[in-house]
Amino acid sequence: MKGLLIGNRIPREYFITRGTGESDITIHAGSYHLALKEAGIEKTNIMTYSSILPAIAQEIPQPKNYVHGEVMETIMVAAHGEGGTRVTAGIIYGWLYNRKTGEKYGGLVCEHNGPYPKQEIEDLLSSSLQELYTNGFEEDYELKDFKVITESFIPHKKHGTALVALCFTNYIYPIISEEIDL
Repeated sequence: MKGLLIGNRIPREYFITRGTGESDITIHAGSYHLALKEAGIEKTNIMTYSSILPAIAQEIPQPKNYVHGEVMETIMVAAHGEGGTRVTAGIIYGWLYNRKTGEKYGGLVCEHNGPYPKQEIEDLLSSSLQELYTNGFEEDYELKDFKVITESFIPHKKHGTALVALCFTNYIYPIISEEIDL
């Protein structure tokens, strides 16, 4: 019997979304769910990735419809806090380009959350991204084309959540071999 050997899938397209929610009941089935609703992804099952973007990844507009219960794979950050306390979530990313060829290599993403005002979280995000870059990529790659996405508010109810996410919509599956013996 023959089979197809495929490699790890590579995220191809993503959209950016964000939202806030607040609840007097709880976080997970309360403010977090309501933040997902505002972000337009509450009907999905969320999975989170670490913080690397492949070179082929492209931003697209957020789709309008989802299959109820589908898996939504994301790079996401969520901040949870109590009423009266600021909650802020932020993501920064930039693209690495080969210094010799100019070819896009891939992207680095950093997330951060806490009780920060917008400028402070943007500064923290920039510092985090710079640290990743200087510890493994600076010699061979130039980091540019930055994007920062933040969400921040002070909840009036008992629990509050702010979130930001890059949500992947489709993938490339590399074929390693078309005829593998099973």
